[in-house]
Amino acid sequence: MDIGTGACKAVVFNRQGHELAHAAREYPVLHPGPGLAELDSQKVISSCFDVIREVNQKIYEPVDAMCVSSQGEAFTPIGGDGSYLGNAMVSSDIRASDLTAEWSNSFGQDRIYKITGHTPHPLFTLFKILWLKNNRPEIWTKSRYFLCFEDLFQFEVGINPCISWPLAGRTMMFDIRHHNWSGEILEAIELDNQKLSRPFASGEVAGHIDITVGRRLGFSNPVMVVTGGHDQTCAALGAGVIKSGLCMYATGSVECFCPMLETPRLTSDLQKNNLCCYDFTVKGKYTTVAYSLTGGNILRWMRDELGDKERAMAEETGSNAYSFLLQSMPDKPTDILVLPYFTASGTPYFDTTAKGAILGLQLTTTKGEITKALLEGVAMEMKLNLQLMESSGMKIESFVATGGGTKNEKWTQLKADVLNKTIITRNVRETGCFGAAMLACSAFTKIPVEDLIMQNQETAGIFVPDKVKADIYEQKFASYQGLYPTLKKFW
Repeated sequence: MDIGTGACKAVVFNRQGHELAHAAREYPVLHPGPGLAELDSQKVISSCFDVIREVNQKIYEPVDAMCVSSQGEAFTPIGGDGSYLGNAMVSSDIRASDLTAEWSNSFGQDRIYKITGHTPHPLFTLFKILWLKNNRPEIWTKSRYFLCFEDLFQFEVGINPCISWPLAGRTMMFDIRHHNWSGEILEAIELDNQKLSRPFASGEVAGHIDITVGRRLGFSNPVMVVTGGHDQTCAALGAGVIKSGLCMYATGSVECFCPMLETPRLTSDLQKNNLCCYDFTVKGKYTTVAYSLTGGNILRWMRDELGDKERAMAEETGSNAYSFLLQSMPDKPTDILVLPYFTASGTPYFDTTAKGAILGLQLTTTKGEITKALLEGVAMEMKLNLQLMESSGMKIESFVATGGGTKNEKWTQLKADVLNKTIITRNVRETGCFGAAMLACSAFTKIPVEDLIMQNQETAGIFVPDKVKADIYEQKFASYQGLYPTLKKFW
């Protein structure tokens, strides 16, 4: 099961890793005011139940075990009677911006980094809970639980809720070395740890969905529920990232790097550049995430605002507008520079006031060049993150690309050329669900998850950087690095 920000997916795999059934449901992100972004948690959970029922109708053998890959940070306040007391504030909700710096400076930024492996940002659960305490005291007082979506799902199917270490790490209340809720942080915000779920390593048994509850979801027998993880770490596992030097490159609404680290890595350079460290979905291993919040959204913006012709062509042909936009891109690198902050920036700057820019337009500039320049800009931002990761001792030899963007070879090759790194693609449609399913299978069969990964990895494509283009992009990157500090004063 994958519970994302815009949709949930259920996928059934057999023990050989072959997909048997797939279902998905979208739900809207609500924006009740400036800087606010919420999900109706009841709608999310009912959508989860719908997709489970749908896949159960498509299969013949009963499901033995399941696991949840979850979006990070978002939580739902639950009353003593099990009712939902409010919507879930998702990662892009920045209502807690004003209190984030004040509280962090009071507690100590170095102190919070050493405990949680994260640097302060209003996206984290900690600051959203603080906002709730300060601005909705009636909800704070009445709440029996604050549950992220992995543990909320467990709660709704009758399991005493557990949260995986990777997902707990995204709350900024979790001690990543001792693997428990930080008493220092909870004391500072006056939060009882009994209001949070029990933290378990990924791949541990949280409980079972009994047959009575299970029948409502289409299960014909008790189902083991296994702890999963933050969606990026589950997707990295599903992509086969189980050794140092290999890194997932996720292409979706957000573009994200997620490597596997042998030990926790907490340095002043990583802290300065907002590169976190927290648990991976393999027990005893760690990861970091570097990301562009604009990511693939930049291509959607191009389609929606400037892609009328491509949308019309897509309707006529039954294709999609993205393919026509990407087909129009020139082969060679563009002369246009793009600062891809069409939303708040992600790592390394964590700048919620940042704005995007397109530089170098002329009357001869084509739509295809603009499209390519937008994607080059996001890839340059990821190259900046890669440079910071490698300068901190994380050697990345190659990437495994996941997400919808991998379907287009021109886009994937562009990334390989900009990063000057080989990119591998896999024959797995939903790597987040695949990673979660392997955790479930491992817990049920007692086969180590590393062995399951080695048995189930099929390479779809290998994209080697073009040396000539990589050299051009290296020169272009030198200019790109000056864009943010130069343009920041204008906003």
